Amino acid sequence: MDILPAVADERVVIVGDAHLGSSDLRDEEAFHDLLDAVPDIGSRLIVMGDLFDFWFEYQAVIPRRPFRTLTKLAVLVEKGVKVELVGGNHDRWGGSFWADDLKIPFHPDGTDLELAGRAARVHHGDGLAEQNLGGKLIHRLTRNRITIGVFKALHPDLGFRLADRLSGSLAETNKSPEAMEASAAAQERYARALLMSRPELKLLVLAHTHRQRCIEVEPGRFYLNAGQWMTDRHYAVVTAERIRILTWPERPGETKA
Repeated sequence: MDILPAVADERVVIVGDAHLGSSDLRDEEAFHDLLDAVPDIGSRLIVMGDLFDFWFEYQAVIPRRPFRTLTKLAVLVEKGVKVELVGGNHDRWGGSFWADDLKIPFHPDGTDLELAGRAARVHHGDGLAEQNLGGKLIHRLTRNRITIGVFKALHPDLGFRLADRLSGSLAETNKSPEAMEASAAAQERYARALLMSRPELKLLVLAHTHRQRCIEVEPGRFYLNAGQWMTDRHYAVVTAERIRILTWPERPGETKA
């Protein structure tokens, strides 16, 4: 495997699809345990989207429900851990709060990064390989400026109540195991095609399908999906030497690449 010299000692923790606020409260408590442990297991944290089941940032209002999680993230930053957030289809509508108040860069539509010396592309994954028309329509609707403007005009209490009712619609993948596997297969095809078209990339990191994957597309070049935190408590750790896909708490014999 390629061992790249830059940032050779960086340990990048990658986690996504926690859907906090809709999932089992024990998943949220375990997620907070992971955040507490990040300084011991990593030097950087990338949250791959859908951290919350819904997030919308008003000019002077932030949601009440995620307060404890936001506090944990702020403490991590204060400890010197670099934290970055990728927008997902449930929480893409962030703004200056993340960068200005929490000092956490927010990437609403993915970005290119260097992770442990590896040139990488990170993206939540929605809209890239959708398998049904409904998913494609939701993808466009949630990015429409008119839709965003109308929602911003609502009182926050009404807006979040409406979001709770529509949460299932924002989940762009059918919940049946067969459909989820089909989405994961389509995402893998997309990942292979992107890596072939961008030879400078050593790593493509996606989420969204809730399926944990670590595939070496070519020697030293990987497609990684850390899996879903919700229910499965999956995450990954990337270093210059290897990629580990894990389940919290770490268990002996977890997959390494």
